[in-house]
Amino acid sequence: MKTFYTEQATAKGGRAGHVKTEDGKIDMNLSVPKAMGGDDGDGVNPEHFFACAYSACYGGALEAVAKEDNIDLGDYSVSASVSIGRTDEGDFQLAVILDSYLPTVDVETGEKLVNKAHEICPFSRATRDNIDVTLNLLLDE
Repeated sequence: MKTFYTEQATAKGGRAGHVKTEDGKIDMNLSVPKAMGGDDGDGVNPEHFFACAYSACYGGALEAVAKEDNIDLGDYSVSASVSIGRTDEGDFQLAVILDSYLPTVDVETGEKLVNKAHEICPFSRATRDNIDVTLNLLLDE
């Protein structure tokens, strides 16, 4: 792999600790949600970061595939819902739902873009065959 960019973050104290990037752009307390037995404090959790990162990365992949096909995405957006639970075996597991709002395209074009973006997105590639990822296409009526 030819590396373009590397970022480093350090977490101290696990899910109820603190996380900070090497450059200091992220420097935040972490809190455990009540649903996971925590105090639901004012900090963020890993699922917050993953949802933000995946939605942004996938949005970039949508832009790339749309540009390839000379398609204007207009005022598009991607929302990622990240869930954490347990498998039947008791292991922790993630699942993601990606809602892509593409107001300027038809259903056929939208489906092609969403699927193509899922093929090239680094987060999609990293999670492929490891977690359930559901792709939803949202269009204007």
